[in-house]
Amino acid sequence: MAVTGAGHPASPVSADEARPGTRHEPGTRHEPGAGAGTPADRAAPLPGDVPGGAAGDGRPVMVVLRGLGLGDLLTAVPALRALRRAFPAHRITLAAPAPLAGLLPLIGACDDLLDVTGPGPVPLHRPDLAVNLHGSGPQSTVALLATHPRRLISHAHPGLPLLSGPAWPARSHERVRWCDLLTWHGIPADPTDLALRPPTTAGHAPGGSAPAERPTPSGPASSGPAPVIVHPGAAHPARRWPPDRFAAVAAALHHAGHDVLVTGTAAERGLARRVAAAAGLPDEAVTAGRTDVTGLAALVASARLVVCGDTGVAHLAGAFGTPSVVLFGPTPPALWGPPEGPHAVLWHGDPGRPPGDPHAGRPDPALLTIGVEEVLDAATDLLEVTVR
Repeated sequence: MAVTGAGHPASPVSADEARPGTRHEPGTRHEPGAGAGTPADRAAPLPGDVPGGAAGDGRPVMVVLRGLGLGDLLTAVPALRALRRAFPAHRITLAAPAPLAGLLPLIGACDDLLDVTGPGPVPLHRPDLAVNLHGSGPQSTVALLATHPRRLISHAHPGLPLLSGPAWPARSHERVRWCDLLTWHGIPADPTDLALRPPTTAGHAPGGSAPAERPTPSGPASSGPAPVIVHPGAAHPARRWPPDRFAAVAAALHHAGHDVLVTGTAAERGLARRVAAAAGLPDEAVTAGRTDVTGLAALVASARLVVCGDTGVAHLAGAFGTPSVVLFGPTPPALWGPPEGPHAVLWHGDPGRPPGDPHAGRPDPALLTIGVEEVLDAATDLLEVTVR
């Protein structure tokens, strides 16, 4: 079925920390309005806290943990922007994998990036405020507590009874989950505020400089031949549609006269080359391993269409308003699907059943029920309505 509605962490998390989008033991939600107040009071001081948390330039420091992958960072953009609006005087440090640093100017909410992969540790000392946008805890919350912040924003966890926060929502869309966390703590957040600045105009603007206006999706390039992107990779086999099917889609689009590019990470270059070769595409059509995250973002922003699985590239397409066909398997698009817009989501799972395992070692059965013709039909529909 085709629905609208954003993939998964591109990195696994520790076994006892619930991965975003999975089931989790429910906690107790506080009464409505708890945690409200002025921006300075929205995160309660921790017991026994001490003054501190200033950067070298004198600004108070906020550290935000999101030690996951590309798609995970993009689903946290609305929450990051809400934090920037609520704390304009803070220096916001994003604790995330170093390869994602190139996206900070496109997001326009963070000042710098601290290289952290997974739920911690976080090598920072005494920030004024620590925010857990990583997971349900306890590891990620404990890692932030170890920085000795003056204040902490996180979900509640039964293993950390002294901390206040909302219960972990097991069936919430990932963008909404983090916005709801901030709202519980008195910080208004809009889950639709996810558009990225176009890569060609973001330049080297400081990451912390908030956009004068809310960015709008840039959509396909207005001049020149816009490519169609086929992205066959995903962090785990559970979310990888078979390469021969991606090749069949790429071949059909190529034979229809479209300029097809096969994207991916350096680790996915072999996969991308196999798909391109099977589709009859030249090796120069393979950009996998030849672009960093900023280059990939620029390709997606200028593309006419993106065809991919439930992975980070799908979130780039959503953030730029680039038409996309997204193939879902173990996790319902209601939890990780794209925003409203020119996106076709293909999923044959059962919405009444718990999500599957997005980290499994073989393609999810629901993903395998998606056929080549179904993908081509969705792609053709989007290509026909795309305004050039």
